[in-house]
Amino acid sequence: MDKVYDNLLNRLKIKYGDAIVVGVSGGPDSMALLHILVRLKKALDLQIIVAHVNHNTGRKGQFEEQKFVSNYCMENSLVFETMIIEEYGDDNFHNEARSIRYNYFCTLAKKYHAKYVFTAHHADDLIETILMRIVRGSTLRGYSGFSEVVKMNDYYIVRPLIHVTKDEIYAYLNKYNLKYMTDQSNNKDVYTRNRFRKYIVPEFKKEDKLVHEKFYKFSKTLLEYNDYIDKQVNKIYNKIVPENVLNIEEFLKQEPLIQTKIIYLMLEKNYQDDLMLLTDKHCEIIHNLILSKKANATLHLPNNIQAVKSYNNLELTKLNIKDNIYEIQISEYLNLPNGKNLEIVKSSKIDDNNICRLDFSSVKPPLYVRNRHDGDKMTVKGMLGRKKISDIFIECKIATKDRDLWPVVCDADDNIVWLPGLKKSKFCKEKLEKCDIILKYY
Repeated sequence: MDKVYDNLLNRLKIKYGDAIVVGVSGGPDSMALLHILVRLKKALDLQIIVAHVNHNTGRKGQFEEQKFVSNYCMENSLVFETMIIEEYGDDNFHNEARSIRYNYFCTLAKKYHAKYVFTAHHADDLIETILMRIVRGSTLRGYSGFSEVVKMNDYYIVRPLIHVTKDEIYAYLNKYNLKYMTDQSNNKDVYTRNRFRKYIVPEFKKEDKLVHEKFYKFSKTLLEYNDYIDKQVNKIYNKIVPENVLNIEEFLKQEPLIQTKIIYLMLEKNYQDDLMLLTDKHCEIIHNLILSKKANATLHLPNNIQAVKSYNNLELTKLNIKDNIYEIQISEYLNLPNGKNLEIVKSSKIDDNNICRLDFSSVKPPLYVRNRHDGDKMTVKGMLGRKKISDIFIECKIATKDRDLWPVVCDADDNIVWLPGLKKSKFCKEKLEKCDIILKYY
């Protein structure tokens, strides 16, 4: 941890009187980082602004964490700023929480004219992020995890602990007898990152105690390659995507790697801080749309963005969903307004309510996915008569806030053929029965 102190002084070249915003949850990582900054404050008379975000998810102890960080700031003459997230939208929770946090940090950086925003991401976090992205699929930039230093418009985001392991952080806390809060949700296997942290990363460390250094080098190398390719793509991007509309004829003249980067760059310009919503699958389906023989077609992507192909042009536009009303024709892959995905798959070994098999002799294509309508009813598989969708939501204990955006799959005659994740209809076929289409909800 002493190298962190030295890096801040020598590599980052923090100067006397600089203002620094630091994100502090009260957990071991952020409290270790904050303690280093308190030591540095005494040497350089820094202005430390502690930014605490109360995610207000109902988890026990969140307000105690807020009080704990506030008291530490008073004891050490630090500026304490906090915000409570009052409500979330219908987006991906973790991504939305991250966006809110960083927007808050940006606001504080402007308020205090801070040159730096520090976060406590460490070496183990980088390993976890890279492995999760590899498993999930991502962009070249995404596979790199996160950067040590990111240049924003008026300030830098810095992750000073990126070379430090979790064990080193705990050793530092013990050395200085520092107190911290423990988030019990970090032990729950329901969260993907927790499973990687508890079961997968330790196996890598058994192979090599310095594996975190290898992952950092891997990350740095990918970023260097990505930056080089980006420079080449930027030279031709405006010719191929004039006024944010892709010229398919010019696009097809490029090498496959350049084509992929052009698509990713279009996505990055539209998603900005929400890039974590994207995977390599999104690039693939956009590429397939460009290559398809259809003159006009629409593809739905996360955050209600759609890719619209019209003859020789392809454009990414924002779909305006008013009052939770939507109706989307089912294509190869959809990211739904509730943040879930609907995909046409070739086969599936499972047969639960997340899979639907349909035969076009009993349902009329094309298929659509829409929001629920007043009075919606469906014939549930294995039951006589029709059942109200509203009653199914109640029986399945679906939160009221989730019901309006819950997907309802219908055929061309508006027969409800499937309530994804909840109930199948009489139209759904068994695993061994003949079917023309298999839909997967996840």
